[in-house]
Amino acid sequence: MYFEYPYLLGLLAIPVLLVLRYLYLEWKNRKVHLRVSKLDAWTAGGHSIFEVLRHVPFLLRIAALSLIIVAIARPRSSTQVERVDTEGIDIMFAMDVSTSMLARDFTPDRLSAAKDIAIEFIAQRPSDRMGIAVFAGESYTQCPLTTDRATLINLMKEVQTDLIEDGTAIGNGLATAVARMKDSDAKSRVVILLTDGVNNMGEIDPSMATEIAKTYGIRVYTIGVGANGTAPYPVQTPWGIELQNIPVEIDEALLQGIADGTGGRYFRATDNTKLAEIYAEIGQMEKTRTSVDSFPVYKDLFKNYALAALLCLLLEVLLLAIMRRLP
Repeated sequence: MYFEYPYLLGLLAIPVLLVLRYLYLEWKNRKVHLRVSKLDAWTAGGHSIFEVLRHVPFLLRIAALSLIIVAIARPRSSTQVERVDTEGIDIMFAMDVSTSMLARDFTPDRLSAAKDIAIEFIAQRPSDRMGIAVFAGESYTQCPLTTDRATLINLMKEVQTDLIEDGTAIGNGLATAVARMKDSDAKSRVVILLTDGVNNMGEIDPSMATEIAKTYGIRVYTIGVGANGTAPYPVQTPWGIELQNIPVEIDEALLQGIADGTGGRYFRATDNTKLAEIYAEIGQMEKTRTSVDSFPVYKDLFKNYALAALLCLLLEVLLLAIMRRLP
């Protein structure tokens, strides 16, 4: 324990002086002389309870004053706490929201599975700043880099198809994610690009977006989403929605090139379990450890002394009231 204002403890001299004054007055009063023939009447009875109690209110008042002085000196406790190494990086999700992401080779479909697993990934990394960029025929930022997990998760849940022109503009999606990270001063900056198709739209060529990411030192992990061969896809027919098997076409060479060009890695996810394993592997690879010195945690203790002072004053009042009723 230590005191925020230790110089105020010098006021404790006041209760000490009051005690000395009280003792002096008691001694002075005892010097009054009275001539009597015998002392038996005074010595036989001993000391009455009243004679003892009459000093207690003063002692309680002195104790209250002392406790108040200690309280205003602001006593505090300090505990040295060793913070563990933190793991913090900046991560942007670049997610394909083309209509092909509604294919049901994942449960319940590719986009829903990708969102659910990304949300689990977000929840497990509280030290990272994260954001979301989405792309189809065009791209836009769904959520800028933030540490607000609740907002990020809610915006991830709102990602859906049909909000922008259909298609697969991988270059635009990557460029949008990179643009959100180029001014970041994090030691590690990562884009997780997830798609299930072939680049067929967009003003920015994927190779150019890769060079931009490389220039800014941004590592890109690419994930190709889709089963091998064909996948069931919901198609509107005159008889309602029916599932039709369509070929799965993923430009793995392009995704591999983006990953290799930026120091990342390409993954292929064929089902929910594999996609979850990929995110877990990326999480293990991307850890920037920052050592943080120990720091003190303070706890104010003045309330305890103030309450003790109040209790002493209440006891003094109660005791004085009782003493007035004594015969």
